[in-house]
Amino acid sequence: MCPVQSSPPFNAPAARRLRAALGMAPGHVSYGLRAQYGLIVEPETVMAWERGELTPTAAELTALAGVLWCSPGELLAEPVTLREHRMARGMSPDELARRIGLDTGSYQKMEDAGRWKGNERQSVALAQVLGLTLAQFIAATGKQEELAEILRSAVTTRWQAYAKPLAKLLPVPREHLEPVLERLHADYQSAMVATLGWGGAGGAGDGGREFLAGIVERFWAYAAGAR
Repeated sequence: MCPVQSSPPFNAPAARRLRAALGMAPGHVSYGLRAQYGLIVEPETVMAWERGELTPTAAELTALAGVLWCSPGELLAEPVTLREHRMARGMSPDELARRIGLDTGSYQKMEDAGRWKGNERQSVALAQVLGLTLAQFIAATGKQEELAEILRSAVTTRWQAYAKPLAKLLPVPREHLEPVLERLHADYQSAMVATLGWGGAGGAGDGGREFLAGIVERFWAYAAGAR
């Protein structure tokens, strides 16, 4: 089954603001898209983009950035997927693949599927080239559930056994992650002891579930302090 190609998260107010700052009318933008990029886009369509009624395709967005003398990233809302982060940086799939050490076809398959399968070195390069935070990297590579599962297992059993799998998942050295896992494990055990003292076994179960429900957020907070 082929993946559905979604439109980039277009920032309509930014497009309108940038056009107005250049003293251009929608007709001027339409003409620029046709003359410079061979795209037939009516002024009414440009206005619909700016009202948020329509969204430009990836090719139209790149061309629009050229007409408005800005980077594609200035026309995007907060990027989430690999494709959106790449476009925000104004990079082609070829350029990104080359810079992270992949052939274009392999990278494109991962981007289309929304699942990153690169090795640790390529993961580090991807995060660096796209300027991703750890949370952005996990969201862009589609590994939110995998991260949550590793963290849940780490705090409820022996955290030491999960330092290596976590280091494979994130573009961070293992030695930076171990103190974070140890702290999470200690906090979970403390929460279990505290709730057991308050309300017996039922309370302990409730306290554990509450801790685990917010474990990813805790991890991000602890990881930010450890780096």
